[in-house]
Amino acid sequence: MPYQNMSLENFAKHVGMDAREVRRLADRGELPCEKVGGEWRFNRARTTEWLQQTMHNFDHGRLVTLERAMGGGVSDMLVTDLIGLAGVDPALAANTRGSVLRELVNLADRTGLLYDPKGLLTALEQREAMCSTALPQGVAIPHPRQPMPYVSAEPLVCVARLARGIWFGSSDRQLSHLFFLICCHEDRQHLRVLARLMRILDGDMIARLLEAETQNDILELLITKEREVTAPE
Repeated sequence: MPYQNMSLENFAKHVGMDAREVRRLADRGELPCEKVGGEWRFNRARTTEWLQQTMHNFDHGRLVTLERAMGGGVSDMLVTDLIGLAGVDPALAANTRGSVLRELVNLADRTGLLYDPKGLLTALEQREAMCSTALPQGVAIPHPRQPMPYVSAEPLVCVARLARGIWFGSSDRQLSHLFFLICCHEDRQHLRVLARLMRILDGDMIARLLEAETQNDILELLITKEREVTAPE
């Protein structure tokens, strides 16, 4: 039910936050909500959009809490299980925002899992036109605004690197070099994948991915890092 409205308490449970913190943030106008009959109401689709745009500012603990709130244990899902070698390109042939999106879709198509390349490309273009998915430190995570269960046989993540970065709209004004295309089938999985990537992609990991030479090197780095961040503390 992507357009269901939630109470303040249900929103807090949905995103793994304390209800008192939610009320403070809502009162300050920092959350996607509106007051109806004196009570805060949160739209599920707007909540997903807010999380997508702000998640990169969450600290480690909040990302772990969000993953758990989206369902299942932190170790129940591995993002790297959604990445195959065919979906990794260490030298994507693109030099503009539009060509990056087209080549990312072509990369996804080479996995053999994509049913509707044109539909996915249109969704990516619409999402970027609304708000860039570029993050600080040279990373961008293009994805459709809403999950697309019929565009691919299975959920997938593709990873690409540009030899020369391009301007993709990052708030820190840096060029983007690393791209992670996310194509999930349902809302909660999409948010869990995003949260996991935020935990994996620290500064050291980004630098190592930029230096990796082959598809295998990139995927092995990601697998190793994900094992580290999901290991029991």
